[in-house]
Amino acid sequence: MQNRNLIFGIALISSPILFALVAFPDTFSLSWNQGRGGYLFALAFVVAELVGLKIQIPTKRLLAVIPLAALTIAYLVGLEYGLREYIEESAKVYAVELIFSWTWMWDFIIMAIFVVVSLFIFFGKKWIRIAPAGPIFLTGSAVILSLDAFFPYDTLGPLQYVVPPLLEINAWVITSLDLGIATTRDNLLFLKGDHGAMALQVFWPSAGVHSVIIYSLVMMAFLLKMNIPRNRKAIYFGIGIIGTIGVNMIRIFSLSVYALKVTTNAQQWEEFHSVAGEIMFLPWLFVFLFVVMYIETKRLKKIEKNKVS
Repeated sequence: MQNRNLIFGIALISSPILFALVAFPDTFSLSWNQGRGGYLFALAFVVAELVGLKIQIPTKRLLAVIPLAALTIAYLVGLEYGLREYIEESAKVYAVELIFSWTWMWDFIIMAIFVVVSLFIFFGKKWIRIAPAGPIFLTGSAVILSLDAFFPYDTLGPLQYVVPPLLEINAWVITSLDLGIATTRDNLLFLKGDHGAMALQVFWPSAGVHSVIIYSLVMMAFLLKMNIPRNRKAIYFGIGIIGTIGVNMIRIFSLSVYALKVTTNAQQWEEFHSVAGEIMFLPWLFVFLFVVMYIETKRLKKIEKNKVS
């Protein structure tokens, strides 16, 4: 019964996301502010943290989540029958300029609420130590989308400050590798390559600042539940920050090379840009978390073995 209830619980939490994937597959773009691609990664976090748990979930608690799942699915269906237009219209009330970020923000808010409430029903207050990564990923994504909606482009100054140095490093790498001509001015990157010239105006989300924020939230939640010394947690966290910044640099570099060597056609370049960020960052995040888990599991087994001997 215990294992069966756990599987049923995972299926319940997964049901709205799986429903959306089957019913509305076109909405699962990997672009961070143009689709539900983040749902899949949040789901992977939830499943990874719940599979193999030894905690029993009472049947009554499972049944209590069914109406919540039904309401969340109803929200997703309602978007296709006028609710999305209503949300878009409501953006005018708050003078929101970036409608995409505003509308997708609500998708992530609703899903975050559903997952958090479901986990709370299953495990009580202990959920934050049992399965925090998925809800925090969803909540972090909603926060980033809200920042982009209410503070578009470069209006959120502190987050924009990091953009010019990243562009300068990118221009230096391009010049050093003799891939073309690259110069910068503030948040502007000027490129000239095999297919002509292209100018890119880079704002903090496109520079990957959002991925650093989301990484920080997810990693802190992940490390919170791990029973390892604080200094090791700090080392892992720092390595992850450096790695995330490195992934963002690779992303900016790949976008530049795409313009220099492949095409300067704005539409084709934008298609590549829309997936280049998440397709690099999210796999890196999963791989890094897996490596940390592998190292720490191996270390703990070694400690236990030494105690026995």
